[in-house]
Amino acid sequence: MRLFCYRLYRAGIRVNEFVEFAPIINDPFFSRPLLKSSGLMLLNASNQMDVLDEIKAFLGCETPREWLELAARPEALGLLLTDHAHCEKKAASTAMTLMFRYVDRSDLLNKMSRLAREELIHFEQVLGIMDGRGLEYGHLSPARYAAGLRKDVRTSEPGRLIDVLIIGGFIEARSCERFAALAPDLDDELARFYRSLLKSEGRHYQDYISLAREYAGEPIDDRVEHFRQLEAELIRTEDDEFRFHSGKPSQALLDNPEALQARPAA
Repeated sequence: MRLFCYRLYRAGIRVNEFVEFAPIINDPFFSRPLLKSSGLMLLNASNQMDVLDEIKAFLGCETPREWLELAARPEALGLLLTDHAHCEKKAASTAMTLMFRYVDRSDLLNKMSRLAREELIHFEQVLGIMDGRGLEYGHLSPARYAAGLRKDVRTSEPGRLIDVLIIGGFIEARSCERFAALAPDLDDELARFYRSLLKSEGRHYQDYISLAREYAGEPIDDRVEHFRQLEAELIRTEDDEFRFHSGKPSQALLDNPEALQARPAA
């Protein structure tokens, strides 16, 4: 066990972070009894609630019930997981892009490096779940959500960096809120997996916002409020396609089962 923990350390993954992922790995070495006997504890439920309360206060609205009901349909599972995997990969890509663009900001480099590693682990986990269920991962047309948030990003620095960080915080916060809201309506494996993501996704939201405050050099409340209203509008507005961050499903979407089939990007 010590050797394994040392290897995690060399890979840049702290043991207490890895425990979030352990229940999902199909290997008896990572069984819960072993983790417990090794003195490693899974995320405490009260800590989850603290993070969720903070996130709900940060977001401008909760996910519409109509979206949750659609996401819980068995026929929507393939599309839900496919887009979830894409989201994790894009989150890692965003973190890497920030690292390449802002090479002189050490705090950003450290936090984004850690975030990218965790998002790629999540990506691999989603792929594993899909493979175990016979679901195929492939290309998918992008949702309007991220593009809708980024349309108001300022073009000059440091405003551009601050806005990108704030948007990153909202995307992570919305992901966390949806993981928690979806979990009660999913099967045990997926519910367990989504709950296991709350700690890291909640920390990612906090990292983005703390970096935005650090680099702004002035209050960012007005920009946070601007993107809060924009994000809430995207979530409340009816959407004709289903994605992990899509808005309230339109009646046309609800009435069209074929719309829940994953289609490759054009």
